[in-house]
Amino acid sequence: MDFVIGGLAGAGATIFTNPMDVVKTRMQLQGELRARTDATTRYRGIFHALYVIARADGALALQKGLAPAMVLGFTMNSVRLGMYHVAEVNGWTKNKNGDISIEKAIFWSSVSGVMSGVTGNPASVVKTRIQAAAHPSIAVGRQHRYKGMFDGIVTIYKTEGLRGFFAGVSATCTRLAIGSAAQLTTFSKFKEYLLSRGYFEDAPLTLSFWASIVCGVIVVCIETPLDVANTRLYNQGSSATGAVLYTGVLDCLSKIYRTEGLHGLYKGLGPLYLRIAPHTTLSLVIWDMLNNLLAKSKINSKVVV
Repeated sequence: MDFVIGGLAGAGATIFTNPMDVVKTRMQLQGELRARTDATTRYRGIFHALYVIARADGALALQKGLAPAMVLGFTMNSVRLGMYHVAEVNGWTKNKNGDISIEKAIFWSSVSGVMSGVTGNPASVVKTRIQAAAHPSIAVGRQHRYKGMFDGIVTIYKTEGLRGFFAGVSATCTRLAIGSAAQLTTFSKFKEYLLSRGYFEDAPLTLSFWASIVCGVIVVCIETPLDVANTRLYNQGSSATGAVLYTGVLDCLSKIYRTEGLHGLYKGLGPLYLRIAPHTTLSLVIWDMLNNLLAKSKINSKVVV
C-alpha cells in the first residue's frame, strides 16, 4: 500500500504540472550545441513559450505527453516515495534518539531515487520525445513523430530495441539519487524542525506544504544541469535516427558547457522550478495526507477489534 500511495501522489500532481514540463523540455532543447549568439530563439521565456505553443499547435499541446507523464509519475513515485516511507516507518532513517539522521535519510532517499529512475526511464523517454515534437515553425531539437504513447513504445522498440527505453538512464539515476536525497531529506528534516518549534502540530497539511516549498527550491537548484542532460539524451534517439550527439551524461554536460556555456546547463530553470515546486508540493502533500489517512484507518481498525 505504501507504494500505491506514492504512485497516486505522483500521478495526481502530474496532471497540474505537465504544461510546465512541456515548456521546460522545449527550452532545454532550444539552441542545442550552439553558442547563444548563433542560436535561433523560438521561446523567449515561460509565458512566450506557452503562447507560441498554444498558437502553433493548439492549447491541448500544452498537455502533450500527459499519458506517459502520468505513467512516469506513478511508477517513479510509487518506488521512490514507497521505499522511503517503508524506511521511515521501520526507523531506518532515524538515530538512536529517534530523530532524523541526515546520513541515513540521504542514503535511503538516494537508493529509492536510483531505483525509481530505472523503473521510470522508459516512460521518461517516450514522454520527452512526444513533448518535443512540434509544428515546424517552433520545433527545436530532434523531432520524433509518434501518434501517442503506445505508438511511441512500439516505434522505439522496433528502431532502437530495449536499449532505446534506457537512453540517459545513467543521467536519470544520478539526478534522482542527488535530487531525491535533497528533496526527501530536506522534507523530513524541515518537518521535524517545524514540529520541534511547535509549529503546525495540529495542521499536518500546512506542515507538509511549507516543508515541500523549502525542499522544492533546493532540488531545482541542484537538479537543473542533470535535467538538461536528461532531456538531451532522451531526445537524441539512436544512430539509426541520425548522428548521436552525446555518448553519455558526462559527455553531454561537457559539450553543453563548452558550446552553450553555464547558461546552457541552466536552460529551462524557470519552467523547471514552476514544474518541480508545485509538483513537489502537491505530491508530498498528497503523499503525507494519504499516509496519515492510512495510519488513522489502521489505528481505528485495531480499536474496533
